[in-house]
Amino acid sequence: MSDKRQRARVQGSWAKQLPKHTRPAGTVSNNHQHQHQPQNANPAPSSWGFGPQNTSETFEFHQPTKPIRDVPPEKVIEQAGDYEISHGPSGVSRLRLLPGFLSTEEADWMFSKLLAELPWSQKTNYRQGEAYDEPRLTCWYGELAYTYARSTMAANTQWHPLLLPLREAVEQASSCRFNSLLCNMYRDGHDSIGWHSDDEASLGAKPTIASLSLGDTRVFNLRKQPPPEENGDYTYVEQIRVPLSHGTLLLMEGATQDDWQVGSTNQHAMVYTGKMAIHKKKLKTLDTGTENLQTKDCFRSAVRYFV
Repeated sequence: MSDKRQRARVQGSWAKQLPKHTRPAGTVSNNHQHQHQPQNANPAPSSWGFGPQNTSETFEFHQPTKPIRDVPPEKVIEQAGDYEISHGPSGVSRLRLLPGFLSTEEADWMFSKLLAELPWSQKTNYRQGEAYDEPRLTCWYGELAYTYARSTMAANTQWHPLLLPLREAVEQASSCRFNSLLCNMYRDGHDSIGWHSDDEASLGAKPTIASLSLGDTRVFNLRKQPPPEENGDYTYVEQIRVPLSHGTLLLMEGATQDDWQVGSTNQHAMVYTGKMAIHKKKLKTLDTGTENLQTKDCFRSAVRYFV
């Protein structure tokens, strides 16, 4: 039996140690060889690839010139009520949220009818001299033309019969009178409306905006205008989310259009059946070369549809 097999059958600390193999006479061990190897006059560089360096430069910590700031947490408004969202030189910015302004049954059939019967078309806007198709469908009702994004929608007094009782209902809730309507239909998750303020000169100072939503819930976003020293940087401004559910009325009053921007971006993570929003504005006609304004009332709405 070989030594290996014999040792394999003996277990424990009492196992006999195998004899060490002896080195033939005249051979030299590897350790002995290493001891007599000459030292390299130029040591190899470290694993980082840098050898010894002589420098007089030092690192010095400097406090940042600007204070370190945190992005403010986003606020969410969901419950019915009046909300003063900011106070500033322009005045008080206020939101009024009225969920259930229309019953589910009313909102259902109104949405279906307006979606099928309003004359929808896609508007061409202009940005920095280049034309682009607006990412939604629109139609306009009113005795005056309406211009935004360097594109004008002609006056249209042929109102759909259903829009008149809707206007009256919102007038009673808002204590405002309106006579024009802008409809926006968002067909899918790729349609949207970008950040903007409804601060056109033709709308006058501090217009009241009303939004009546029909269909599935869609988030309406607001962000505060940054102070002049931020040079248009919106990183640290306040932001608000308002989920607008079926039949909800939202009123934006006071200095909201001066001090805030609004928008409704595409939301690919959600599937929508439909939504209508109604925006109303006080519209004014500007007399050329004068400060004298002829007051007009404006009713503005938006229909948004998602599949």
